[in-house]
Amino acid sequence: MNGQMMYRALTTGSLIEHAEHYHASTEIVSVDTGGGIERTCWGDVAANARRLASALDKLGVSAGARCGTIAWNNRRHLEIYFGVGAGGRVTHTVNPRLTPEHLIYIINDAADEVLFFDHTFLALIPHLLPHLTTVKHLVLMGPRDEEALTVVESLKFFDELIAEGDAQHAWPELDETTPAALCYTSGTTGRPKGVLNSHRSLVLHALGGNQPDGTCISAGDALLPVVPMFHVNAWGIPFIAAIAGARLVLPGPNLDGDSLLRLLNDEKVNVAFGVPTIWMGLLAALKASDAQLPHLERSFVGGTALPPSMINVFRDDYGVELIHAWGMTETSPIGTINQPLYKHRALPLEQQRKLRQGQGRPIFGVELRVVDADGNPLPHDGSSQGLLQIRGHWVVDTYYGKDEDALTQDGWFDTGDIATLDENGYLVIRDRAKDIIKSGGEWISTVDLENIAIAHPGVANAAAIAAWHPKWDERPILVCVRANGSDVGETQLLADFEGKVAKWQIPDRVIFVDALPMSATGKVLKNKLRDQYGQVLTEEKT
Repeated sequence: MNGQMMYRALTTGSLIEHAEHYHASTEIVSVDTGGGIERTCWGDVAANARRLASALDKLGVSAGARCGTIAWNNRRHLEIYFGVGAGGRVTHTVNPRLTPEHLIYIINDAADEVLFFDHTFLALIPHLLPHLTTVKHLVLMGPRDEEALTVVESLKFFDELIAEGDAQHAWPELDETTPAALCYTSGTTGRPKGVLNSHRSLVLHALGGNQPDGTCISAGDALLPVVPMFHVNAWGIPFIAAIAGARLVLPGPNLDGDSLLRLLNDEKVNVAFGVPTIWMGLLAALKASDAQLPHLERSFVGGTALPPSMINVFRDDYGVELIHAWGMTETSPIGTINQPLYKHRALPLEQQRKLRQGQGRPIFGVELRVVDADGNPLPHDGSSQGLLQIRGHWVVDTYYGKDEDALTQDGWFDTGDIATLDENGYLVIRDRAKDIIKSGGEWISTVDLENIAIAHPGVANAAAIAAWHPKWDERPILVCVRANGSDVGETQLLADFEGKVAKWQIPDRVIFVDALPMSATGKVLKNKLRDQYGQVLTEEKT
């Protein structure tokens, strides 16, 4: 029919082409594995991505092949993101914090043909290699290293590989539904599962996630994605940065509070991204050094619930807005971002601050609902708690390599979260379904208990879990890490709960530990805490 609009496939190649054509000189700052800083630009990243794609062609790496990466946030990893995907293959980001058993499983499950890795992980490769059944090429992400060849004989070197490539290499014409990236879940409750992103879903996610009520990134911003590039494509920030032509600061392996504080200030970063534990570390470094954050304006925080006390401290003491977001590997990951509506400007300040404590509202491209145990939709009234479900343009349909449908019969993905939605779609995650405490038939939110504990100045971190109880089935207990120099005790901490929750919701015990067990994605491993402390109330009575 005459009068139609032009059609061009939505591919990641179009993203890097845009950055190459219109933002070529915009700086990319990269911290290498040794801690040194390398400065390049979008034009050079694009040229190297093309070189890499052509080099993989010369190696005979098949179209659609999965190419694994075990790497930090750095310039070479960024080049792989675009060179592999736009070149017609699949970037498979591997989380190095997983157990060796899980690493072997997911590399084999993905059937990776190429494995790129940073020097940090060189010593790991000989332990994995005998068990890897499909890997044909091992590529060390750096220049030629003769010493590395004594560790792994069959190495190729990234810098030599791209030196042989063609900087004018033309991206292949790809259908937008072609797979471009593969991410696996963390596998904390079973084997990891693969989520395969198409070019279309990645581009739509980047466009939807960067609306004014989303991340609102522009060419005038300097971004620091602390969230790893091996975790859900760094929340899509490399793709959003390419669309916007933003300056990108890649932090490398050192994600401690002191290193991040230096990087934020030295590189004049104004927007950052990371999980709550990262900002806990930064806050400790700020307090220890009496430093400020003169350039940082806002940070997007996801992964786990953000304690309200941390929001207040960053806003009031450092002028930084922490913005709650929610998503998961299966949602690419952005599902919601907490941005206010026009009408909220008229609310008293305390009500505005309370609104900021939730996970926000859906960006365009996704829909949310809450349902009861039988799958019946519940009202969006801000109080009806149910199972959170999602559908949209970048939500998983089936897991990689699996035949069974990942969705409900009517086409929604069940997130495993217990949540409420209000009339404007604002989401509040009450708990994970597997973590929520059911005491005497009534639900107790672990998130609420943890927020109160972490707000105490003597507590650095806390996790609330269910302990078995002979009368009430489950009762809450707290497992806490004291802040540096703190001697807060159980009685003092529990007194802080008075008047903040119902009396029957106050934890029965507080257990102080040196550290909480963390997952590969920065979440507290509550299953391990339940294994260790789940019988503590009955043990005390025997």
